[in-house]
Amino acid sequence: MKLQSQVQRLLSKVVWWSPSRWREVSPHASKDSDYEAMLAREVSNYRTVENVHDLPDIFHYWSNKYLVPKYREFGFSSPNSFYLQYMTRVCRQMAGPARFVSCGAGNCDTEVGLVEALAQSGISNFVLECLDVNPHMLDRGRRLAQEKQVLDRLRFTQADINAWQPRERYHVVMANQALHHFVELEMLFDKVHRALTDDGFFLTDDMIGRNGHMRWAEALEVLNTLWRELPERYKYNRLLKRTEIEFENWDCSKEGFEGVRSQDILPLLIGKFHFELFVGFANIIDIFIDRCFGHNFDPSNPWDLGFIDKVHAVDEEQLKRGSVKPTHMTAALTRAPQGKTKTHLHLTPEFCVRWPN
Repeated sequence: MKLQSQVQRLLSKVVWWSPSRWREVSPHASKDSDYEAMLAREVSNYRTVENVHDLPDIFHYWSNKYLVPKYREFGFSSPNSFYLQYMTRVCRQMAGPARFVSCGAGNCDTEVGLVEALAQSGISNFVLECLDVNPHMLDRGRRLAQEKQVLDRLRFTQADINAWQPRERYHVVMANQALHHFVELEMLFDKVHRALTDDGFFLTDDMIGRNGHMRWAEALEVLNTLWRELPERYKYNRLLKRTEIEFENWDCSKEGFEGVRSQDILPLLIGKFHFELFVGFANIIDIFIDRCFGHNFDPSNPWDLGFIDKVHAVDEEQLKRGSVKPTHMTAALTRAPQGKTKTHLHLTPEFCVRWPN
């Protein structure tokens, strides 16, 4: 009951994100035309971006050492193998064709890879629809699918997620690193809930920290203590092209949709769906291994590895205590309960929510 009341309080606070009112009160836009301008910039920015998943080498050191073992508790080793596990399970349980859709598919490289992997396992009773607002990225996806000879298993739909009207029900809806770009989360989750078959899965790997990928005060306090231990050469922000002697808690959503409502994702999902699987992870470590500062660390340097190991240990202890909350999740959701939620340790979705107040 306590959790339900918290969800209701959250929903009452975010009603202004409804389609008819968001543009009037959002700090990012004051009217409909501003939203359209932001959307046009987003499409333009990604017109020629072919690799949206590139991460520093130090990220892969951290993920292979610390994240992969968490995943392996549940039979997969990466977000892609997570999606593949559920898609395979659905296809093998069905006599007819399974219907999959990926919301915010971008360049569709993840989706093409999944189709290839399914085909290599001898599975062909499915169609995967790639949904994205950006026609340039969908065109790249179409060319990639043709190159990999899997075009017959894919469909491509260009639409703003707000205007998307599912015309059929899906056995799997996936959103891979896409939810934190969407403004109208309530509308999207309503559509997904309606579009899922009764035994279908909503699969996502996404970011659930503070809006704009900022740190909440309790995480910032721990982060600043670790930041002071770093020599200056590690403090150069590669994306913003500046040295941050004092760490700046930058709001990435200032000029676009990056992390625009990331803190609302988990509470809204708890209120709308049931979790079959939830893996929540990372917070403070993000800053040191992501694109801004992660390239400053060298995986062949023992000091660098020791520092990353130390940050991870501090982060893990804080997460287990609940002093800070995860900024990432990999999750499988359903319309109705299907037994007890599988989690890493005691880190349930409810435990991992960071309420704004």
